[in-house]
Amino acid sequence: MQVKIEVSPEHTPPRAVIYTDRITPEIQRALDILQAKDTPVLAERDGRTFLLAEQEVYMIRVVGGETKLYTKKEEFRTRKRLYEVLDQLGSGFMQISKSCAVNLSYVQSVEASFGGSLLLKMRNGLSDYVSRKYLPDLKNYLGL
Repeated sequence: MQVKIEVSPEHTPPRAVIYTDRITPEIQRALDILQAKDTPVLAERDGRTFLLAEQEVYMIRVVGGETKLYTKKEEFRTRKRLYEVLDQLGSGFMQISKSCAVNLSYVQSVEASFGGSLLLKMRNGLSDYVSRKYLPDLKNYLGL
């Protein structure tokens, strides 16, 4: 891949343009890096507030009206709505149902289930079904 950088006072704010004939894994990685927001999410557990980085979060679920963040071994809650957390965390996450989103880096397996739906299993042991609305996006991401 060729890379060209132009430094000039007229380029404010900075922007990146990628010219390509197709999205390759290399291009997708570059997009992920450029779009990363690197803003930690404020989360609570046991009366304490924690800052969670994007790479720490495996899954986000809305359970009983509360937004919960799941890491490798722990569960946190946040006051933000699912879409707000997704906006903050960036493109490494994909919504798979009305109430669930996953970090694509931690998907362990995908299993076909009844009625053509898919069961997504994460590396931390959590799993959830992909709803029909979000199935095309996931299949596209997986190359199915």
